[in-house]
Amino acid sequence: MRVLLINGSPRIKGNTSIALAEVAKVLETAGIETITVHIGADPMRGCVACGACRKNNTRCAFSDALYDNLRTILEEGIDGLVVGSPVYYAGPNGSLCALLDRLFYSSGALLAYKPAAAVAVCRRGGASATFDRLNKYFTINNMPVVPSQYWNSVHGAAAGEALEDLEGLQTMRTLGRNMVWMLRDLKREDVPAGEEKKIKTSFVR
Repeated sequence: MRVLLINGSPRIKGNTSIALAEVAKVLETAGIETITVHIGADPMRGCVACGACRKNNTRCAFSDALYDNLRTILEEGIDGLVVGSPVYYAGPNGSLCALLDRLFYSSGALLAYKPAAAVAVCRRGGASATFDRLNKYFTINNMPVVPSQYWNSVHGAAAGEALEDLEGLQTMRTLGRNMVWMLRDLKREDVPAGEEKKIKTSFVR
């Protein structure tokens, strides 16, 4: 089994990295492979709803190395997903959301029914709103959300300060253990049968 962790911070060795590493350590101790992908600081193009990925049942029409790398990882197969982000104005990093919009819209079938978790890292406030926004990607895509002992947030402003948030780091370890439990007990063959064709209702008349 393997879990993909997406570091949505432009800082490769910042507090988001510390939080995700705490989760990864628990997974690896349990014998689960982890792959961490850092989104970096380069500009990220967002979805423009062109629909090309749906028409061709393929990758996003826009080609960039980060998206292509993640899409390849999904095609090779993952069993779980963790997405971490710093808090910007009480929300996730905009570049991360632009990437996730494209990834989920074009690759949702490769993510469905995989346990997933969001991690928010903040100086003081906005973690709950960030956590909520990221969870929406999972709950619209039939992905079981992994629980923990608290909302998945770690606090720290300057790089490295997250190491001082002992409760936050414990929450990350609990999250990791719960993901191990869900990965071992939720089997792909147990996916609910009888899935209906999606109905999309527009209230514009």
